[in-house]
Amino acid sequence: MTTQHVSVGGRTIDAGEKQTFRFACSETYHDDELEIPVTVINGTSPGPCVFLTAAVHGDELNGVKIIQEVADHYEPADLHGALVCLHVLNVPGFLAQQRYIPIYDEDLNRSFPGNARTTMAKRLANTIYEEFISKCDLGLDFHTSTRNRTTMYHVRADMRDPAVERLARAFGTSVILDGEGSIGTLRRTACRDGIPTVTVEMGRAHRFQTAHLDRALHCVASVLAEYEVLPDRPVSWPGWTRVVARDGEKTWLRAETGGLVEMEWRLHPLVEDGDPLFTISDHFKDDIEVIRAPSTGLIVGVLESAVAYPGHPLCHFVSIDEPTAEIIRDDIEQGVFDIYREGGFQWPEPRWYTEHGLDTDAEHTGEVHDIG
Repeated sequence: MTTQHVSVGGRTIDAGEKQTFRFACSETYHDDELEIPVTVINGTSPGPCVFLTAAVHGDELNGVKIIQEVADHYEPADLHGALVCLHVLNVPGFLAQQRYIPIYDEDLNRSFPGNARTTMAKRLANTIYEEFISKCDLGLDFHTSTRNRTTMYHVRADMRDPAVERLARAFGTSVILDGEGSIGTLRRTACRDGIPTVTVEMGRAHRFQTAHLDRALHCVASVLAEYEVLPDRPVSWPGWTRVVARDGEKTWLRAETGGLVEMEWRLHPLVEDGDPLFTISDHFKDDIEVIRAPSTGLIVGVLESAVAYPGHPLCHFVSIDEPTAEIIRDDIEQGVFDIYREGGFQWPEPRWYTEHGLDTDAEHTGEVHDIG
């Protein structure tokens, strides 16, 4: 909990103060410093310290824009507590616009909590973790899908941990994928150390998708409201929530043959049992493979490349039950998903619910909002 000051990155930020600075996290071949852009906003009133991180994979840019907007929007007078905004974690990858740390091809998000005496990735992870993450109370880690794929706006969280479950529900996405995360990920490491953290997944790499921004900024405000960092704001309800279990309810559908890929599913995420999702054909259309939905479900992530090899993942598929499907069908009828494809797997913006006379300000109670 913040009191009079926040000490991160070798600096002390007093209550009522906002600082922007660059923290030297490593160095280049030329002995020049590699610097993480940081914004710390320490509220005038005490409360929890919340970290927000982006670009742990250097080409995942949506989160970079979100954190820029959060850092610009809030002032100390707004907050009971503090925000620690780490605009770009994987600075070498960001500069090269690559997912991993260049040259060494190391995944920073498999390197936490790191080690100050080993590889570049683990040294960088160790510096970030010790200087910033370990000094916070909870956090949001923003991601996108990898290149040639896009992903639905959703949260990944270890729902067995009540503190993490609280955070995941407060963020207010309709889909939550349950799981603790891979060894070495930022969120798994932080959660292990008692710092509730969730991964926010949205859209595509290598671009800003402004359609996501309104929703994400609204969800950040919802989290801050839940933890009384914004004590006068309501915690938001996304309309419905589906927590996807760890086993049996999600799978990657893969190509069995190589060839040219065409998407067959419609302009919303819901597909019915047996619906054609993709066709894969050779150049002469002599051999055609049709990939169908194995059950009624949601397309959470999807390949955007027009070609595939055998075994190539085509889409991340989540099975759902009939009550969940009925609620989503009602949303489809009301036009919720009219811009789903073109928006890059966005979910409806909060103002859509207001315009349609629906409540977005109900508290998260679990039993009320879980429909699957």
